[in-house]
Amino acid sequence: MTGQAVTPPARVLIVNADDFGLTRGVSRGILESYRRGIVTSTTLMVNRDADPAQLEELRASGMGVGLHVNLTLGAPVSDPKRVASLLDAAGQFVRDAREQAQRARPEEARIEIGNQIEAFRRLMGRFPTHLDSHHHVARDGALLDLLCFFARSLKAPMRAQDAGVRARAKQDGIRTPEHFMGESGPEPYWSREKVLEHLRALPPGVSEFMTHPGYFDDDLAYSRYGKQRETEVAGLTDPEARVLIAREGIRLAHFGNL
Repeated sequence: MTGQAVTPPARVLIVNADDFGLTRGVSRGILESYRRGIVTSTTLMVNRDADPAQLEELRASGMGVGLHVNLTLGAPVSDPKRVASLLDAAGQFVRDAREQAQRARPEEARIEIGNQIEAFRRLMGRFPTHLDSHHHVARDGALLDLLCFFARSLKAPMRAQDAGVRARAKQDGIRTPEHFMGESGPEPYWSREKVLEHLRALPPGVSEFMTHPGYFDDDLAYSRYGKQRETEVAGLTDPEARVLIAREGIRLAHFGNL
Protein backbone atom coordinates (compact mmCIF):
# COMPACT_ATOMS: atom_id res chain seq x y z
CA MET A 1 0.00 0.00 0.00
CA THR A 2 1.41 3.34 -1.03
CA GLY A 3 0.92 6.45 1.05
CA GLN A 4 -1.07 9.35 -0.31
CA ALA A 5 0.78 12.51 -1.28
CA VAL A 6 0.50 15.25 1.32
CA THR A 7 -0.64 18.60 -0.05
CA PRO A 8 1.63 21.34 1.30
CA PRO A 9 -0.06 24.16 3.26
CA ALA A 10 -1.21 27.05 1.12
CA ARG A 11 0.91 30.18 0.89
CA VAL A 12 -1.06 33.38 0.30
CA LEU A 13 0.62 36.74 -0.26
CA ILE A 14 -0.70 40.29 0.03
CA VAL A 15 1.69 42.86 -1.46
CA ASN A 16 0.54 46.21 -0.09
CA ALA A 17 1.96 49.49 -1.40
CA ASP A 18 1.63 52.19 1.26
CA ASP A 19 1.07 55.92 0.70
CA PHE A 20 -1.19 56.25 -2.34
CA GLY A 21 -1.86 59.96 -2.76
CA LEU A 22 1.31 61.07 -0.98
CA THR A 23 2.63 62.57 -4.24
CA ARG A 24 1.86 62.03 -7.93
CA GLY A 25 5.17 60.21 -8.29
CA VAL A 26 4.36 57.82 -5.46
CA SER A 27 0.89 57.10 -6.83
CA ARG A 28 2.32 56.54 -10.32
CA GLY A 29 4.83 54.06 -8.95
CA ILE A 30 2.10 52.17 -7.08
CA LEU A 31 -0.14 51.94 -10.13
CA GLU A 32 2.77 50.75 -12.27
CA SER A 33 3.79 48.18 -9.63
CA TYR A 34 0.25 46.82 -9.82
CA ARG A 35 -0.04 46.83 -13.63
CA ARG A 36 3.40 45.38 -14.35
CA GLY A 37 4.31 43.74 -11.08
CA ILE A 38 3.13 41.87 -8.03
CA VAL A 39 1.44 44.63 -5.96
CA THR A 40 -2.12 43.58 -5.10
CA SER A 41 -3.17 46.20 -2.57
CA THR A 42 -2.58 49.81 -1.57
CA THR A 43 -3.56 52.17 1.22
CA LEU A 44 -4.87 55.65 0.47
CA MET A 45 -3.93 58.82 2.35
CA VAL A 46 -7.12 60.87 2.21
CA ASN A 47 -5.66 64.19 3.44
CA ARG A 48 -3.09 64.58 0.64
CA ASP A 49 -5.22 65.79 -2.34
CA ALA A 50 -4.55 62.83 -4.60
CA ASP A 51 -4.55 63.51 -8.33
CA PRO A 52 -8.12 62.96 -9.68
CA ALA A 53 -6.94 61.02 -12.75
CA GLN A 54 -4.84 58.71 -10.58
CA LEU A 55 -7.77 58.21 -8.22
CA GLU A 56 -9.95 57.28 -11.18
CA GLU A 57 -7.38 54.73 -12.31
CA LEU A 58 -7.23 53.36 -8.77
CA ARG A 59 -11.01 52.99 -8.58
CA ALA A 60 -11.02 51.13 -11.91
CA SER A 61 -8.17 48.81 -10.97
CA GLY A 62 -8.47 45.40 -9.37
CA MET A 63 -6.38 46.42 -6.37
CA GLY A 64 -7.61 46.15 -2.84
CA VAL A 65 -7.65 49.67 -1.40
CA GLY A 66 -7.43 50.28 2.32
CA LEU A 67 -7.16 53.42 4.43
CA HIS A 68 -3.69 54.57 5.47
CA VAL A 69 -4.76 56.23 8.72
CA ASN A 70 -2.57 59.32 8.83
CA LEU A 71 -1.93 61.26 12.04
CA THR A 72 1.69 62.22 11.34
CA LEU A 73 1.83 64.10 8.03
CA GLY A 74 0.01 67.15 6.73
CA ALA A 75 -3.24 68.70 7.89
CA PRO A 76 -6.28 66.95 9.35
CA VAL A 77 -9.51 66.41 7.46
CA SER A 78 -11.37 67.46 10.61
CA ASP A 79 -11.95 70.95 11.99
CA PRO A 80 -8.56 71.75 13.59
CA LYS A 81 -10.27 73.02 16.73
CA ARG A 82 -11.74 69.58 17.34
CA VAL A 83 -8.41 67.73 17.03
CA ALA A 84 -6.00 70.26 18.55
CA SER A 85 -3.99 67.68 20.51
CA LEU A 86 -2.89 66.08 17.22
CA LEU A 87 -1.47 69.30 15.78
CA ASP A 88 1.64 71.40 16.12
CA ALA A 89 1.77 75.21 16.29
CA ALA A 90 1.39 75.44 12.50
CA GLY A 91 -1.80 73.36 12.48
CA GLN A 92 -0.08 70.29 11.01
CA PHE A 93 0.05 66.77 12.41
CA VAL A 94 2.96 66.12 14.78
CA ARG A 95 5.51 64.32 12.59
CA ASP A 96 7.06 62.06 15.23
CA ALA A 97 4.91 58.94 15.62
CA ARG A 98 5.94 58.20 19.21
CA GLU A 99 5.32 61.76 20.33
CA GLN A 100 1.97 61.79 18.55
CA ALA A 101 0.89 58.54 20.18
CA GLN A 102 1.71 59.96 23.61
CA ARG A 103 0.08 63.37 23.23
CA ALA A 104 -3.01 62.52 21.17
CA ARG A 105 -6.26 62.66 23.10
CA PRO A 106 -8.16 59.47 22.26
CA GLU A 107 -11.46 61.31 21.76
CA GLU A 108 -9.82 63.66 19.25
CA ALA A 109 -8.00 60.87 17.43
CA ARG A 110 -11.33 59.06 17.19
CA ILE A 111 -12.89 62.10 15.49
CA GLU A 112 -10.07 62.35 12.96
CA ILE A 113 -9.94 58.64 12.13
CA GLY A 114 -13.71 58.54 11.72
CA ASN A 115 -13.59 61.53 9.39
CA GLN A 116 -10.77 59.94 7.37
CA ILE A 117 -12.91 56.83 6.90
CA GLU A 118 -15.78 59.00 5.69
CA ALA A 119 -13.44 60.91 3.35
CA PHE A 120 -12.26 57.55 1.97
CA ARG A 121 -15.86 56.51 1.32
CA ARG A 122 -16.55 59.73 -0.57
CA LEU A 123 -13.40 59.35 -2.70
CA MET A 124 -13.69 55.64 -3.45
CA GLY A 125 -17.44 55.07 -3.33
CA ARG A 126 -17.06 52.31 -0.75
CA PHE A 127 -15.39 51.52 2.54
CA PRO A 128 -11.74 50.42 2.78
CA THR A 129 -10.68 46.81 2.34
CA HIS A 130 -8.50 47.18 5.46
CA LEU A 131 -6.87 49.63 7.86
CA ASP A 132 -3.25 50.42 8.67
CA SER A 133 -1.48 53.54 9.90
CA HIS A 134 1.19 55.87 8.50
CA HIS A 135 4.51 55.52 10.36
CA HIS A 136 2.82 52.74 12.42
CA VAL A 137 1.47 55.46 14.71
CA ALA A 138 -1.34 53.13 15.86
CA ARG A 139 0.80 50.14 16.76
CA ASP A 140 0.01 50.17 20.51
CA GLY A 141 -1.83 51.93 23.31
CA ALA A 142 -4.96 54.02 22.85
CA LEU A 143 -4.41 54.51 19.12
CA LEU A 144 -4.24 50.75 18.55
CA ASP A 145 -7.47 50.40 20.54
CA LEU A 146 -9.06 52.96 18.21
CA LEU A 147 -7.81 51.24 15.08
CA CYS A 148 -9.29 47.98 16.36
CA PHE A 149 -12.56 49.74 17.18
CA PHE A 150 -12.93 51.02 13.64
CA ALA A 151 -11.76 47.76 12.03
CA ARG A 152 -14.33 45.87 14.08
CA SER A 153 -17.05 48.41 13.22
CA LEU A 154 -16.28 48.13 9.50
CA LYS A 155 -15.82 44.33 9.70
CA ALA A 156 -12.51 45.00 7.94
CA PRO A 157 -9.10 43.34 8.38
CA MET A 158 -6.08 45.32 9.54
CA ARG A 159 -2.32 45.17 9.30
CA ALA A 160 -0.48 43.27 12.02
CA GLN A 161 3.15 44.37 11.86
CA ASP A 162 4.12 42.47 15.00
CA ALA A 163 2.87 39.79 17.37
CA GLY A 164 1.45 42.34 19.81
CA VAL A 165 -0.79 43.95 17.20
CA ARG A 166 -1.83 40.52 15.91
CA ALA A 167 -2.79 39.35 19.40
CA ARG A 168 -4.72 42.56 20.11
CA ALA A 169 -6.65 42.26 16.85
CA LYS A 170 -7.42 38.61 17.54
CA GLN A 171 -9.04 39.59 20.86
CA ASP A 172 -11.64 41.54 18.87
CA GLY A 173 -12.05 38.93 16.14
CA ILE A 174 -10.31 41.12 13.56
CA ARG A 175 -8.69 39.32 10.64
CA THR A 176 -5.00 39.91 9.99
CA PRO A 177 -2.27 38.22 7.97
CA GLU A 178 -0.20 35.75 9.95
CA HIS A 179 3.18 37.05 8.79
CA PHE A 180 4.57 40.52 8.03
CA MET A 181 7.65 41.59 6.09
CA GLY A 182 8.87 45.06 5.21
CA GLU A 183 10.80 48.11 6.37
CA SER A 184 11.36 51.73 5.32
CA GLY A 185 14.77 52.49 6.78
CA PRO A 186 17.56 54.47 5.15
CA GLU A 187 18.29 51.78 2.54
CA PRO A 188 15.78 50.65 -0.11
CA TYR A 189 14.13 47.49 1.13
CA TRP A 190 12.34 45.74 -1.72
CA SER A 191 15.19 45.39 -4.17
CA ARG A 192 14.96 42.66 -6.80
CA GLU A 193 17.15 40.42 -4.64
CA LYS A 194 15.05 41.02 -1.51
CA VAL A 195 11.77 40.35 -3.34
CA LEU A 196 13.02 37.02 -4.70
CA GLU A 197 14.58 36.06 -1.37
CA HIS A 198 11.34 36.60 0.54
CA LEU A 199 9.27 34.82 -2.09
CA ARG A 200 11.49 31.74 -1.90
CA ALA A 201 11.25 31.69 1.91
CA LEU A 202 7.54 32.58 2.19
CA PRO A 203 5.99 30.63 5.10
CA PRO A 204 2.67 28.79 4.99
CA GLY A 205 -0.39 30.90 5.70
CA VAL A 206 -1.16 34.51 4.80
CA SER A 207 1.73 36.97 4.59
CA GLU A 208 1.88 40.71 3.95
CA PHE A 209 4.74 42.47 2.19
CA MET A 210 4.64 46.15 3.23
CA THR A 211 6.13 48.04 0.29
CA HIS A 212 6.77 51.67 -0.68
CA PRO A 213 7.15 51.94 -4.46
CA GLY A 214 7.14 55.34 -6.13
CA TYR A 215 8.97 57.84 -8.32
CA PHE A 216 11.03 60.61 -6.80
CA ASP A 217 10.10 64.21 -7.58
CA ASP A 218 10.32 67.63 -5.96
CA ASP A 219 7.18 66.94 -3.90
CA LEU A 220 8.97 64.01 -2.24
CA ALA A 221 12.26 65.83 -1.59
CA TYR A 222 11.35 66.30 2.11
CA SER A 223 11.19 62.54 2.72
CA ARG A 224 13.96 60.35 4.08
CA TYR A 225 12.51 57.53 2.00
CA GLY A 226 12.33 59.14 -1.43
CA LYS A 227 14.68 57.88 -4.13
CA GLN A 228 14.67 54.46 -2.46
CA ARG A 229 11.10 54.02 -3.72
CA GLU A 230 12.33 53.72 -7.30
CA THR A 231 14.40 50.69 -6.30
CA GLU A 232 11.20 49.15 -4.95
CA VAL A 233 9.37 49.77 -8.25
CA ALA A 234 12.15 47.91 -10.05
CA GLY A 235 12.09 45.03 -7.56
CA LEU A 236 8.32 44.65 -7.51
CA THR A 237 8.01 44.71 -11.31
CA ASP A 238 10.89 42.37 -12.08
CA PRO A 239 9.49 39.60 -14.34
CA GLU A 240 11.29 36.91 -12.34
CA ALA A 241 9.04 37.66 -9.35
CA ARG A 242 5.91 36.49 -11.18
CA VAL A 243 7.76 33.47 -12.56
CA LEU A 244 8.82 32.51 -9.05
CA ILE A 245 5.31 33.04 -7.62
CA ALA A 246 3.89 30.67 -10.23
CA ARG A 247 6.63 28.11 -9.73
CA GLU A 248 6.25 28.17 -5.93
CA GLY A 249 2.45 27.94 -6.07
CA ILE A 250 1.98 31.20 -4.15
CA ARG A 251 -1.49 32.76 -4.40
CA LEU A 252 -1.60 36.55 -4.65
CA ALA A 253 -4.48 38.24 -2.80
CA HIS A 254 -5.51 41.46 -1.08
CA PHE A 255 -7.01 42.11 2.34
CA GLY A 256 -10.54 41.96 0.94
CA ASN A 257 -9.94 38.27 0.18
CA LEU A 258 -9.28 37.37 3.84
